[in-house]
Amino acid sequence: MTHFTSDTAPTTASAWKDGHKGTRETGRDLLTDVSLPAAVIQEAPLAHNLAWMQAFAERHGAKLAPHGKTTMTPALFRRQLEAGAWGITLATLPQCRAAFAEGATRLLLANQLIGRANMAIAVALIRAGAELYVTVDGHDNVAELGEVFDEAGLTLPVLIEVGVAGGRCGCRDDGQIAALARDIAARPGLTLAGLEGYEGVVHGDDPAARIRAYGERLVENLHRLADEGLFGVASPIVTASGSAWYDLIAETFRDGGLEGRFTPVLRPGCYVVHDHGLYREAQRGVLARRPDLHEGLRPALTVYAQVQSLPEPGLAIVALGKRDIGGDRLPEPLVRYREGGRVEAPLSVAGWDVTRQMDQHTFVALPEDAKDVKVGDVIAFGASHPCLTFDKWRLIHLVDDGLTVIDTWETYF
Repeated sequence: MTHFTSDTAPTTASAWKDGHKGTRETGRDLLTDVSLPAAVIQEAPLAHNLAWMQAFAERHGAKLAPHGKTTMTPALFRRQLEAGAWGITLATLPQCRAAFAEGATRLLLANQLIGRANMAIAVALIRAGAELYVTVDGHDNVAELGEVFDEAGLTLPVLIEVGVAGGRCGCRDDGQIAALARDIAARPGLTLAGLEGYEGVVHGDDPAARIRAYGERLVENLHRLADEGLFGVASPIVTASGSAWYDLIAETFRDGGLEGRFTPVLRPGCYVVHDHGLYREAQRGVLARRPDLHEGLRPALTVYAQVQSLPEPGLAIVALGKRDIGGDRLPEPLVRYREGGRVEAPLSVAGWDVTRQMDQHTFVALPEDAKDVKVGDVIAFGASHPCLTFDKWRLIHLVDDGLTVIDTWETYF
């Protein structure tokens, strides 16, 4: 979001163009000086989440490679790496390129590397010093990758993706896994570096039991391929885990006899800012299964917006829409302030009910006792599934407990 004070307003077209790239807003009061709507991360819960998940992984003997596609915010990648993350997971080659350009050197592509243009990016990244891992699940892909990287004089570390029936990518049975591993081992341009999976595609009755079984399948195949001598690295990787069932995967890896022989890697992404919807519910499940964890993750991401109109009794229209906040669930009003007010003087949103959204408007049904609502009031909204909020913003504001902007971070979607 661009904000110009009277003494900094641009006076030429070129200045407006430059200003449109976004100001940093550092030191400004969110309730007074920042153009809204704005996506906001609170520093205290962010710092808590970074430390909490890193400690969780380490207690379970695992490395952490957070999924960067959640945020595509290099400043957050740096915070995660500084907290001890082993690497950064990405979903596409352009995402890998963006992360590497901002200092992330160990990259895990949790997808198949397909297409010659994408392979060219991968070759360039490795030549520039990136440690890049990719996934494979078929012989045709393995053959093409082997040819490209052999011709380039490089060796590409690959992870076999282990899938499930009805899921998305991945080998469906253990025989396919073994055959593909032998194929990889025979190609000079490739080296088998481990196994990859994603438990979020496991569904059915008793999902916890099914996910444990899936984790055990990963571990069993890892041992089987190691016993056959098919891995080309000293400490083969086994990796899975989103932000909902990470506890079950971590426990399965911890109990799988991996210590000293293999490198277990967890890849949650949404944990870094958590949410007020899908992952808040998932976290309740984690804490119910693991009461020893005590407090879990804290929501850190909100979108601040203002009441735009009070067109009829019991209805507020807020200048916030589907273009501003994730829409897999309607946003949740959390707290309200007067524009220019103080963080120590919050106003009630009790009984406020978001009923629908349009591109730039949110409809809020107000309770009968909501008599103090004014146009310009600032409301903080919680989102569900942070991936779908981050990708709507080019700038994200980091704020302290007093809602003063500490920093403004760019996203790279």
